[in-house]
Amino acid sequence: MTRADRTPARTAASAAVVAALLLAALTATLAGLLRGDATGTGFLARYAAAWALFAGAVVALRHVTARAAVVLLLAGAVAVTATGLVAAPRTSTDAYRYAWDGRVQAAGVSPYDHAPADPALSVLRDPWLFPDGAACAHGRDLAPLAGGLCTRINRPAVHTIYPPAGEGWFLLVHALSPSDVRHKALQTGGAVLSLSVTGLLVLALRRRGDPRRAAWWAWCPAVPVEGVNNAHADVLAVLFSVCALVVVARRRTAGGTLLGLAIAAKLLPALLLPGVLSGVRRPREALAVLGPAAVTVAALYLPYVLLSQGSVLGYLGGYAEEEGYDDAGAGGRYALVRLVVPDAWALPAVLLGLAVVSVLVVVRGDPERPWRGALVTAGTAFLLLTPGYSWYALLLVALVALDGRWEWLGVALAGAVAYLAGPGAGGGAVTAAYGAAALAVCGGWWVRRRPDARRHARGGDSRADRVTVRRG
Repeated sequence: MTRADRTPARTAASAAVVAALLLAALTATLAGLLRGDATGTGFLARYAAAWALFAGAVVALRHVTARAAVVLLLAGAVAVTATGLVAAPRTSTDAYRYAWDGRVQAAGVSPYDHAPADPALSVLRDPWLFPDGAACAHGRDLAPLAGGLCTRINRPAVHTIYPPAGEGWFLLVHALSPSDVRHKALQTGGAVLSLSVTGLLVLALRRRGDPRRAAWWAWCPAVPVEGVNNAHADVLAVLFSVCALVVVARRRTAGGTLLGLAIAAKLLPALLLPGVLSGVRRPREALAVLGPAAVTVAALYLPYVLLSQGSVLGYLGGYAEEEGYDDAGAGGRYALVRLVVPDAWALPAVLLGLAVVSVLVVVRGDPERPWRGALVTAGTAFLLLTPGYSWYALLLVALVALDGRWEWLGVALAGAVAYLAGPGAGGGAVTAAYGAAALAVCGGWWVRRRPDARRHARGGDSRADRVTVRRG
């Protein structure tokens, strides 16, 4: 029985009303933000307000009775997710590349063989993705092409970067979409995936006694903004990742296969490997996970290898160089590490830090809660790498929902600061945002280490919870 179940009925009803009002305010704020024309720091300010409303709503939900909380959680998830559908992509143009890759595959061409600017595929162009000259002169977020033309697709001169499960998703959305639906198809797909993650979290967390934690994902502003409005394929990777973490403790082969699907969707879930191996002591147990994961990734890449004339890695190497991961002094990467070591040592220091954390997670992690080690590993990687793209943290948000350690959400918000304010404010804003997130994580760890906090922990740390899990 949770604290909310012992709360007097009047208090629980009041909490439900407060949560509902805050959800209504959150929904209105997100819809107005995405319909508006604010950019950069202006967008960030209203986005931060949405995060504040989100936090208040989740806190209020803790005092609602379990049955009412699930109903409110799901209704709120639908409302919050739907705000991502109110406008065309606002802060990213990646969805246009997804649409193009789906169209190219439907024509029987490997997406890895031609860049969008390649005249060989000009027959596939349409006025939506490739506006005419007049639109090019007055449009926003358009990349120039030869001959005075332009495209909505970013980096049109380079090949696609997305792995095969992601490409399969783009093809599926294209195949199922009516003609002229444009960005709505991918946004609708993102909404379906986001709500699927919510449903999966509720089911998984109900077995552990408190499905309220699913609200950390279901109501998080990053989900409608990045997962639905911008339609990032990270949500597909999140869905597979959550499935993998939920089942791997009982079914290692299935968990490894699902993790392979997640990695083949976005590569980033490779950070979860130490988590899924938490508490593994024998090589056979490790191979039961790693083998299916590797086979799944290879099997998904194979058709594209056979179809493609060139490399299926696309622009991956160029992307890493462009983002400054190979040269710490070139951008905002490794911002926190560079405060304590010279730039030339930043990458080795990051690799060493990740290796140490990964080993600790594997050796000391809880095999019954692989998401806990996955959260520590992925969150540490974000703090060490300080990525400049906010949608990467969707994976972290889902891990927070599974584990309940909300302090890691500061890392997701820091990513938004880096993406929206970093280009104008410079590296100082990135460093400050990720530094504040690191302090929040350290503060949360210290609070949880206190004896009274351990006795009254709500995140599944209690002995009673362990018994419930084993019986489940």
